Amino acid sequence: MRYLLFYAALLTLLTACAGAPSRQPAETEPMVPANSTEVQQEVQQEAVLRPFPDDSLYPLLVAEIALRRRDYDTALRHYMELAPRLRDREISAQAARLAQYLRKDEEAMAATALWVQLEPDNRGARLALANLQARRGMRTEALAQMAVVARAGGAPNFSALARGFEQLGRADQDQLLAGVDALREEFPGNTQLLVCKSLMLAALGRRQQALQELQPVFDSEPGQMQALVLDASLRQELDLNQGIYERIKAALREQPERDQLRLQYARLLTRTDLSEARRQFQLLSDKSPENTDLLLSLALIQRDLGELDAARGKLERMLELDPGRSEADYLLGQIAEQQQRYQDALKHFMRIPPGPNFTNANRRLGRMLLGAGQRELHSEHFDKLRKQYPHLLAQLFVLEVESLHNQRLYGISTEVLDRALGALPEQTDLQYLRSIAWEKQGNLTRMEADLRAILLREPDNATALNALGYTLANRTRRFQEAQQLIERALQLEPDEPAILDSFGWVRYRLGDREQALEYLRRAYHMFPDPEVAAHLGEVLWSLGKADEAMTIWKTALGESPGHEIVLETMQRLGAGDQGS
Repeated sequence: MRYLLFYAALLTLLTACAGAPSRQPAETEPMVPANSTEVQQEVQQEAVLRPFPDDSLYPLLVAEIALRRRDYDTALRHYMELAPRLRDREISAQAARLAQYLRKDEEAMAATALWVQLEPDNRGARLALANLQARRGMRTEALAQMAVVARAGGAPNFSALARGFEQLGRADQDQLLAGVDALREEFPGNTQLLVCKSLMLAALGRRQQALQELQPVFDSEPGQMQALVLDASLRQELDLNQGIYERIKAALREQPERDQLRLQYARLLTRTDLSEARRQFQLLSDKSPENTDLLLSLALIQRDLGELDAARGKLERMLELDPGRSEADYLLGQIAEQQQRYQDALKHFMRIPPGPNFTNANRRLGRMLLGAGQRELHSEHFDKLRKQYPHLLAQLFVLEVESLHNQRLYGISTEVLDRALGALPEQTDLQYLRSIAWEKQGNLTRMEADLRAILLREPDNATALNALGYTLANRTRRFQEAQQLIERALQLEPDEPAILDSFGWVRYRLGDREQALEYLRRAYHMFPDPEVAAHLGEVLWSLGKADEAMTIWKTALGESPGHEIVLETMQRLGAGDQGS
């Protein structure tokens, strides 16, 4: 049957009763699909023209009410069910827009593909499909859609095809480059194609050629923003220090109101000229004083320039405008710690909820509390966090124990870990940390028991195999057993520097200095850690290569002054006087 005219009136009545939320989307939010009022108008206009089965009216009504109530998931579910059944371009378009708004790519792809099928001349539909395909790595398909739009007089964003280009296989790269070149012949004046080709060449490391590809863009469109930013970025990478930013400066002199270009310019300057970057960000911030992202950028630059009080002012203003910006609290904590205002630092770190800065904030907080001798407060803080965030129980125990280990409070650490493993008996990370604590206290029996327990549950745990093997090689004379454990770890992770170091060390302990040297060189090349340097230096020393050993030890001490293992090795071998 046909849409009945009373449908629109019924929909109006129901949605009015439901009451729509007063909050409107911010200007920066993705565009929300047409609201129910707009749909009502369309329905009234097309009521006598759009035939639908009887059983589709109710789900359509539910979808429209859900959309009005901003229950977008419910609305999308119904639209996605109806779109392939009714094959109506309006419903398919609505489903496509809503799925894109919700960033549900699978649904967006299906709905948009249907929309293009039903309305092949709709450039917006084809562009939406092309962007989805490009984002999902379907670049050849996206290029084909963009070509159709370009032939119809549209302006597709060809540069989206270059995203992730360096990760493609060589054959796919060549195919895409050939496709772009073919379209360039068809559309010789299309600057987007020129920028796309330049981006692809840059991704391949062919920066000089990428730079040359941009020249025709500037000949026809001197202010093209992507080209301006890419040109400056390529000049930075090629160390062309003269005139890196001249084109951007000229564009901004001609059109100083181009805030997006100025923002990109300011970001580029953070790599080469922090003072000028600060000036550009300040110009932007003066125009938008309540933009917290600009305040954050300014604060970061001022912190790096040593202008800590100015940075602090920007961050405090950020928190006034948006109290939920935890990165502001984290940076304020860092600044307070740097200025030795430890109470302020603690206050800011304690306010940070789970999220990107949570771990580092509590790591710093734990270090400060223990450094000040506040062990009881340290324990109380982590106990409080575990009660507040029970889903982070294991992570918070790990953070507490890490800070205890950093202060060499291994006895207290084992007590905490006993409690932790009582609550989480099969938590591998906690048991591994306890094995370290036992080893540091010289209790190899308990250390081995913890590592054996891990291996009983996880026979292929390379970290536990290596830790047990290395300790047996380093602290006992159970060399054959140690080698077997390390060999198993090496089979599992053949390129892990810590395991290569362990294998070299056990071979040295077994008297095979040449093979030890081979493995320790590999480990040191991959990871020049002071402990690896100590081992490699000892083997070199034993082979009569004292000069090379001293060079490696001195390098290690230069990067980690006072490193105990390096110093102990040198003193034990009688190299201490030469290293002083």
